[in-house]
Amino acid sequence: MAQYLAMTYTADVDWWAPEQADELAEYRQFGVDNADSIRASAVLHPTSTATVVRVEGARGGKVVTTDGPYAETKEALTGYYLIEAADLEEAIAIAAKLPAAWNGAVEVRPVILAK
Repeated sequence: MAQYLAMTYTADVDWWAPEQADELAEYRQFGVDNADSIRASAVLHPTSTATVVRVEGARGGKVVTTDGPYAETKEALTGYYLIEAADLEEAIAIAAKLPAAWNGAVEVRPVILAK
């Protein structure tokens, strides 16, 4: 079985806010329904909590940080699922069940496992 990272891109919201309760319940149900395939998952805090790190002049250079997201977008990376599937087709079928696929986007990428 291969592993795939399914990254959810949705509105940049506080998922614990009361107005998100119904949609959050859909994600929880997805987790229950696909528990056999999910190896890890997490919800990310809003992008306003992000810190962007850059090193000027490459390795050993000055570390520069910027508060907030890298870019303003309609949809932001808001979470992920590490899923195990027989192949990309199966991973896509699982990702299509995520609420993010219905009103945002889900990016699916194969994971390179260390040997």
